[in-house]
Amino acid sequence: MAEDGERPGAEHWVPEGAALDELRGAAEECRGCELWRDATQVVFSRGAGDARMMLVGEQPGDREDLEGEPFVGPAGHVLDEALAAAGVDGEQVYRTNAVKHFRFERRGKRRIHEKPAVGHVTACRPWLEAEIALVRPSVIVALGATAARSVLGTAVKIGEVRGMVLESADPSATPTVVTSHPSSILRLRDHGDRQRATDGLVADLRRAAELIG
Repeated sequence: MAEDGERPGAEHWVPEGAALDELRGAAEECRGCELWRDATQVVFSRGAGDARMMLVGEQPGDREDLEGEPFVGPAGHVLDEALAAAGVDGEQVYRTNAVKHFRFERRGKRRIHEKPAVGHVTACRPWLEAEIALVRPSVIVALGATAARSVLGTAVKIGEVRGMVLESADPSATPTVVTSHPSSILRLRDHGDRQRATDGLVADLRRAAELIG
């Protein structure tokens, strides 16, 4: 991976004054970091451009990389169920990721998820800032520590900030709720642990919905 000083960052590819569809199209040409080389395609976002709630995840997974849309794999199903349990209409939220390309390690024919580096999050952040400026959500939900770093502009521990209403680091200072990523729930083998983690995600989504008011 290139050193931070050598990485141009996505700002060189983010068009000024672009509409959301134009932003999605421009992201296909982004070379702000090296992840585009191995990924199948850019995975930008899905959802209404005037959504009141924006959900920000970490990065696309294997299924998302192949289909070109965020949250369509197993973690997306967990998220959809949690939204429904929280009383949030899944069709009325905007889904995106902090990093727009899939970072993975190849093991034989399998592609194993690899966490994005801080440099990837930093390089890709101009896309997220542009999305927030265009969608102008009433609340942002950061799903996981990587998403929280991108939205808030600093590292946080989920357990320390859950239940708090924070502000995004961009000029809009959008109210932000940090919660766990649904993929972390899938990794829990104990049924009781999984249920408690799901309940926590639902509670955080319900808290975010209350802020829309």
